[in-house]
Amino acid sequence: MAQQRKKLPIGIQTFADIVGGEYYYVDKTPQLHQLVAEGKYYFLSRPRRFGKSLLIDTLKCLFEGREALFQGLHLHDKWDWQVHHPVIRLSFADGVMQSREGLDAHIRYQLQQHRERLGIEKPQPELISSDFAELIRLAHQHHGQRAVVLVDEYDKPILDNITEPERARELREGLKNIYSVLKDADPHLAFVLLTGVSKFSKVSLFSGLNNLNDITLDTPYADICGYTEADIDTVFAAELPGLDRDEIRRWYNGYRWGGQEVAAVYNPFDVLLLFRKRKFGPYWFESATPTFLVQLLAERGVFTPRLEQLQTEAELLGRFDVDQITTEGLLFQTGYLTVHDVEEPMTGYWLYTLGYPNREVESSLNQALLPALGLDNAAPQRLTLFRCLQAHDLAGLEAHLKALYASLPHDWYRNNPIARYEGHYASVFYSHFAALGLAITVEDASHTGRVDMTVDFAGHLYLFEFKVVEQLPEGHALQQLKDKGYADKYRGQGKPTHLIGVEFSRAQRQIVAFDHEMA
Repeated sequence: MAQQRKKLPIGIQTFADIVGGEYYYVDKTPQLHQLVAEGKYYFLSRPRRFGKSLLIDTLKCLFEGREALFQGLHLHDKWDWQVHHPVIRLSFADGVMQSREGLDAHIRYQLQQHRERLGIEKPQPELISSDFAELIRLAHQHHGQRAVVLVDEYDKPILDNITEPERARELREGLKNIYSVLKDADPHLAFVLLTGVSKFSKVSLFSGLNNLNDITLDTPYADICGYTEADIDTVFAAELPGLDRDEIRRWYNGYRWGGQEVAAVYNPFDVLLLFRKRKFGPYWFESATPTFLVQLLAERGVFTPRLEQLQTEAELLGRFDVDQITTEGLLFQTGYLTVHDVEEPMTGYWLYTLGYPNREVESSLNQALLPALGLDNAAPQRLTLFRCLQAHDLAGLEAHLKALYASLPHDWYRNNPIARYEGHYASVFYSHFAALGLAITVEDASHTGRVDMTVDFAGHLYLFEFKVVEQLPEGHALQQLKDKGYADKYRGQGKPTHLIGVEFSRAQRQIVAFDHEMA
């Protein structure tokens, strides 16, 4: 019997509305049960639009003892519904606060709303920190159960102002003013969870709250937000007919917070909009990609092909502050890169390999980076690239790429920091292809070495090797492809394979050799 279609919960973050309104719901209560059973203070980082607000609201309903909402869910017969905790939920998800005064007013308003809802009639103290501390204590005293504190998007006021460091520091101090209360409020607290995009250092924001357990990369909670393969195939089975299941996977799956033993998850926002619109698109990327991210990558001269295989230490993934933003941490925490592999080369030293989660992010991020790389006319240039590849026209491809590099204005080289970095030409080449959404493998490994870039499109394979003529004599790039036998691994696929040696000149700022032959 075919599964009945339900309503798609696009933009709905209220647990009661979803479970009571004939919407699809993916049961996350097994993870919540384990979370509550094993600890008290938690921190979780996930990218925007991954379901953090719904997670917070589900916990709120759980601790308030709203049993009817959990009928039929995993946790229903495992929870003591006689115990009702006072819940204090603070949210910074809405609006943009651009001053300390605005932030303080926002906090004051929320604390006053909780006082009224929890039946606390005592006047608010003058200091915000005292107000919050007293609210927690009186909630415990008034209701006879310890309070639960849930903070949604705890870092958003800082991130909204990250390009204005002085203002961001002011807002950080305003948030520190309330988060530091949690340590001394321990006797009155039953459970605490803070969620956000980034992980700011405990020293800068939490003032001694050393028992805050960061579960961002913990295996048991890898799928606490997002949809798994099984969720797509079961919960959303009625939505799948008419859509290419493999394309859904390539476009939207691939987010992983842990090693290969951890299941990858889908971005819920993308999947729900795909089911609504019935066509593929960069829905998550277009929803609010921060301009400061592209600016920062340009200023730091990031070698874009390396983003597919970026290695880093665990410490750098969690290091984020107004005055110290690592490239790896920023891209990982905001969801533009995800964990591909985890190694422990020596005891206690963890090495993470990062890469794009899926086709949507790789294509969209590189598309956004093209103007920073000097390509201001990217859309028609992508169309030309597509037509050359579709027709397998290598002469046309050569002419197109040379015209592409010729279009980079000389003034741009003087004014743009990324042009001064080694590898700029390869970044332009790779990002131009990646922005088209092609199946690309960077440093494609074989038993004889690594090809710089492989493109699989329209039944043909293109193997590219890049060289700089000031470093190696002309003709070497294609010869290396042949000498190393890089095409051997593909012979069993039966696809026409093109070997292409591309040579750049730093002095001429141009491709000076584009040699190719069939493998």
